[in-house]
Amino acid sequence: MIVVVEGERESPVSTWRERVRTRANYLQAQADRIAAARRNTDDDGVVSSIESIRGFLEDARKAAEEPRNPIARVMRHSAEIERAWTNIHAAEVLMLGIVPEEDLAGRVGGVVARARSHLAPDDPRLTQLLMYLETAPLRRLTSVDRSVLASALEAAYQVEGAEIARVRSLRNILWATTLFVFVGLAVFTAYMWKNPSSLSLCFKPSGAAFGDSVIVCPSGEYPSSAKEMPAGKAAPQDVVAVEIAGLAGAALTVVVSLRQIPGTNIPYGLSLAAAVLKFPTGALTAVLGILLVRGGFIPGLSDLDSRAQLLAWAVAFGISQHLVTRLVDQRAQKTLAVAGKAGDPDLEFVPARDDSR
Repeated sequence: MIVVVEGERESPVSTWRERVRTRANYLQAQADRIAAARRNTDDDGVVSSIESIRGFLEDARKAAEEPRNPIARVMRHSAEIERAWTNIHAAEVLMLGIVPEEDLAGRVGGVVARARSHLAPDDPRLTQLLMYLETAPLRRLTSVDRSVLASALEAAYQVEGAEIARVRSLRNILWATTLFVFVGLAVFTAYMWKNPSSLSLCFKPSGAAFGDSVIVCPSGEYPSSAKEMPAGKAAPQDVVAVEIAGLAGAALTVVVSLRQIPGTNIPYGLSLAAAVLKFPTGALTAVLGILLVRGGFIPGLSDLDSRAQLLAWAVAFGISQHLVTRLVDQRAQKTLAVAGKAGDPDLEFVPARDDSR
């Protein structure tokens, strides 16, 4: 998405920033309408609440501004999201205390939906909310009802914030793990490039034990004498060939896993972090798998007869990383399901209660 600001160059804007700005503008319009309707009021509490709401919304807009520095955009991303939405939520909670009664009745359904989505069934704040609402249709809503609604909504936002914090924490753990695996893989690759024969990935088929034979390596097949060892034909590019085959296998599992990735409006890219982890893990498992075959660790697999067969097994080992990373996928899906189960319900689009009876 591109936003054009007069006098400035175009800059990309994240979707969550647009949502924050739109929500802030909507709440600002409501606060202005309430302020205009109560222009001559002597209630200092209403005036103070309106000023506080405006302050929260202004802070949310500032948090939603796109930083010019790309490094600051990355480093401050999570903090800006938290700052923006906590201010929006604070404004919504305060709004419950000053909106007209007919508007308040229209917000009840949204508050109950969010409270039920995030609060435990035995949570006292949810219990109190439902208890008050049982008698609400028979009477006018009072200041006590406003307090109960605000308390329940604030509690729901606090629990929701904790759930989203777990999403952010797991995302950070996955990116850190990906970085460590990538660094370890890079160090291992550099060592193998400098010393290809120390951990040779080449094979000498046992069927040609006498006379001339062939040595099979990831980078090619070479004729050799019966006494020549496979490590003598090892080349620096062997490890790269196996890693690329493992990456191909990992990419296949990423494509297959796309059908299980849930859509979410949580702006932390947890599913992306889980998918990226598969790539260095697939390259690593491919190399380790070929080394295990080379050492005769896997029963029935001692020698590979051709380069094509060797690379095919490297792809298979790259796919096998899913046996480990699928646990990460399941954890990510469960965390997203808990944090995103309520979505972002609009508290205003609920039919107002009929008070005429």
